[in-house]
Amino acid sequence: MKKNLKIWFYTGSSSNIKEINVPQHIAYLSFSIILLLFLSLIYIGFDYYTLKSNSLNNNCLSNQITKQKNEIYSQREQIQNFAKTITELKEQVKNLYIFENRVRVIADIGKAENSSGLIGVGGIPNTELDYNLEPDVKHNNLIREMHEQIQQTNIAVLNQTQDFKELIKALRKKKNILASTPSIKPVHGWISSVFGYRVSPFTGLKEFHSGLDIANKKGTKIIATANGRVSYAGKKLLIGNLVAIDHGHGIVTKFGHLNKILVKYGQKVKRGDVIGLMGNTGRSTGPHVHYEVRINGTPVNPAKYILN
Repeated sequence: MKKNLKIWFYTGSSSNIKEINVPQHIAYLSFSIILLLFLSLIYIGFDYYTLKSNSLNNNCLSNQITKQKNEIYSQREQIQNFAKTITELKEQVKNLYIFENRVRVIADIGKAENSSGLIGVGGIPNTELDYNLEPDVKHNNLIREMHEQIQQTNIAVLNQTQDFKELIKALRKKKNILASTPSIKPVHGWISSVFGYRVSPFTGLKEFHSGLDIANKKGTKIIATANGRVSYAGKKLLIGNLVAIDHGHGIVTKFGHLNKILVKYGQKVKRGDVIGLMGNTGRSTGPHVHYEVRINGTPVNPAKYILN
């Protein structure tokens, strides 16, 4: 015999309480269904909460990854800029080395025997840094090479500093000789003919050109290239108006084809003093100055005696 469950429910007043008989198995089934629905709602709510939380965490993680990626790109750009700066620094050290050698040639000061030189052990690295890598490429090799080149360049700078100290010490001993040694360009302009053998613009034959021709407009100021005394100021047949300066120590400079001479024989001049104006007197194809440097009477290449 099936059992029934009695269920009372209130309808609005004390006299309206009704009783319902429900089969026991149906009551248990209904209760189970309600409990299952309740548990399902709890599970769905928890699952939704978990998904929402994971979604927020994923968004946060994605933002962090993007931020870190941007930082990595920025750091790699800084590394590339640093590599470019190292390359420029190496070039400056090279220029200092070249400048030092030119000063030594002019002042006739040799290198110390223990000098390491520019390239090799104690010199700047001769390999080029590749600072044009793409941002998504790893920069490990570049960083390692930069570190090595910084160390090597630093040693080169220290050696170069020592060479300059030794050079300055030697220059002080040769101060008077240096002041009398040509070291600047006698005039602004462009070189129209270099020192050495050339084809003559007048005869078409090969001839030796004993100086440097520097061209500019007529009337451009010509200056003395070192301290000295005017040993000649006048006209010559082929070279026109000529100024010669005796700098002592067997050094003489000559300036030809001048339009006007502004110094006199025997006058003392200093480096940078105006001695004449550019022209095309004598045998000349146009306004220029024929500039010579002679050592003990022998013409040498004036380009070796121009620092600026």
